[in-house]
Amino acid sequence: MSLSMYKAWLNVQLIEDKERREAYASLLGQVSVECKPTLVLQTALKELQQGIQALLGIAASVKEGSASRAEEENAGGLRIRLCPEANTQGERSQREDGFELQYMQAANGNEAIYLIGGSDKGIMYGVFHLLRMVASGKRAAELNTKESPANELRMINQWDNADGTIERGYAGRSIFYGNGRIASDLGRIRDYARLLASIGLNAISINNVNVHELETRFITEEQLPEVARLADLFRAYGIALFLSVNFAAPLQLGERNTADPLDAGVQSWWKDTAARIYSHIPDFGGFVVKADSEHRPGPFTYGRDHADGANMLAEALADYSGLVIWRCFVYDCMQDWRDRKTDRARAAYDHFKPLDGRFRSNVLLQIKNGPMDFQVREPVSPLIGALKETNQMVEFQITQEYTGQQRHLCYLVPQWKQVLDFDSYAQGEGSQVKRIADGSLYGTAHSGIAAVSNIGDEESWTGHILAQANFYGYGRLVWNPELTAEQIALEWAAATFGYNPTVTTVIIGMLMKSWAIYEAYTAPLGVGWMVAPNHHYGPDVDGYEYSRWGTYHFADRDGIGVDRTQASGTGYTSQYSEPNASLYENAATCPDELLLFFHHVPYTHILQSGKTVIQHIYDTHFGGADEAERLREQWAELEGQIDEASFVHVAERLAEQAEHAKHWRDVINTYFFRKSGIPDADGRVIY
Repeated sequence: MSLSMYKAWLNVQLIEDKERREAYASLLGQVSVECKPTLVLQTALKELQQGIQALLGIAASVKEGSASRAEEENAGGLRIRLCPEANTQGERSQREDGFELQYMQAANGNEAIYLIGGSDKGIMYGVFHLLRMVASGKRAAELNTKESPANELRMINQWDNADGTIERGYAGRSIFYGNGRIASDLGRIRDYARLLASIGLNAISINNVNVHELETRFITEEQLPEVARLADLFRAYGIALFLSVNFAAPLQLGERNTADPLDAGVQSWWKDTAARIYSHIPDFGGFVVKADSEHRPGPFTYGRDHADGANMLAEALADYSGLVIWRCFVYDCMQDWRDRKTDRARAAYDHFKPLDGRFRSNVLLQIKNGPMDFQVREPVSPLIGALKETNQMVEFQITQEYTGQQRHLCYLVPQWKQVLDFDSYAQGEGSQVKRIADGSLYGTAHSGIAAVSNIGDEESWTGHILAQANFYGYGRLVWNPELTAEQIALEWAAATFGYNPTVTTVIIGMLMKSWAIYEAYTAPLGVGWMVAPNHHYGPDVDGYEYSRWGTYHFADRDGIGVDRTQASGTGYTSQYSEPNASLYENAATCPDELLLFFHHVPYTHILQSGKTVIQHIYDTHFGGADEAERLREQWAELEGQIDEASFVHVAERLAEQAEHAKHWRDVINTYFFRKSGIPDADGRVIY
């Protein structure tokens, strides 16, 4: 195993500069802990000592107990304490997870760093931040900072199955399960918890939202002791454990003859189940639910709606402060392709907007960032922000289902930044998605962001080392949405490969261009879905065109795109607040990158860029393939400057991407040349 691959961004290395190393040794060699020990605090101190050993080559001594006034005024070293003001009544949990670092110099010349946490979790996040800053070359006087996470829930959704497979997993098998059982050796899961905590994540659902027969039993007395072992592990890192549950569990387990949410027996069953879960896991986070979606059972079977179903579960969890996270990925997945009125993009809004205000205060609606399904380009879901009286959270997908499956490089942080910065105008100007996700726009009881994990049991965790940047970037972005994609890329590259300016400059450049490159050689102008059905890897322009999934491009000899306007199409644009509705309604003002999502236009339609649609398709696909080849060449420049195993691993991935980009180029260009009959203005080879 390559340790640098496995350690990921916790690949802490000895500081080479002797003078800086010795300066920090005098500061961090002695640690005074002035707060009561807890499980999370013990974890934080262990991480601190390990980090100091790796960075400075010394074993830090830890002293517990309050300091006298004289010691307080003159002592140096690292001093750790809690800030009691952070836990005053009415403060949101973000404050408790916050921390402050203060550099001070005593009258006698001793230097001290104070790490002050809003809670033991705040101290742990502060420890990881301190180690990151020291490793990055910051001087002690530059460490002063005060941080709190922007979002209450900072969550990871595992799509792992009990048989060891991972739905949309591209990095091996599950680290959680195998052969229908939870792993007996929890060592790798503990290392995963470290990675999560180091970037400020605080919640995880440990099984697939498509809950199968084996996972349905996780809430039974038979399986709960094993689930509790995982909860114990994550608890030490301040991470709450959630379970995805089968809405029809009482029926499937043979304990009730119905799963009707308004049936008194079903309600009682779920209350008994909640009591059983909390007897094993007192700090259990709650349930994640996919219901009435893609053939999953739900309240529709009984003539009930989503509020009925979610509220029944929420009532069962209410006494324990548990949460129900109800996914809004609900649409007609049996659509007739000849039906031009039904629009999958409308579905989430049409289902959930009428229910606004009916959900209990411990229910959150989890909304995908776009209205379709994590395409390389689609608009922000209009449901985000439309729910003014309902807790909501945004869902991203770290695993690269439609963005190259971790065989292609595609840094997703710039995409997520665009989503979070998007102004929904739901409450007028300044209603950015990040303000909806953090709860500040409506003052909701609960809020946050979740993302689908991209890890498996391969030694690099993510199948492509550079795909680790997406996981790291997600954590850093949901902690602080004001960070730039470049800042996050620099942090990750330096923490993973070391603080070599030549290496980090090349990697940052590659990361920052990669999303645009991938978009260029795949589906154009927001139309999406030109992938092979089922596995979603590689081009198949008509693969979904006559399918039941509602994912069409409607290309004919004259034009391409989906008319979603109010004037002549599905009316989807009306789901947006103004001025966004009018912006998208008019083909002349609709952003080029989303034109074919909202409009059906001729191939000769002139884009705002000045090009025709057909020439844009040709140019981007030729250019994207060329840029993919350039990524491979840029990486080759780093040979000998990073460890060989990592270099070879990434080189192989980039070689595959470069060849596959050419295949995308030729399939897409040939398809549209044959459809339109319009040749490339530059006379390049199209088959």
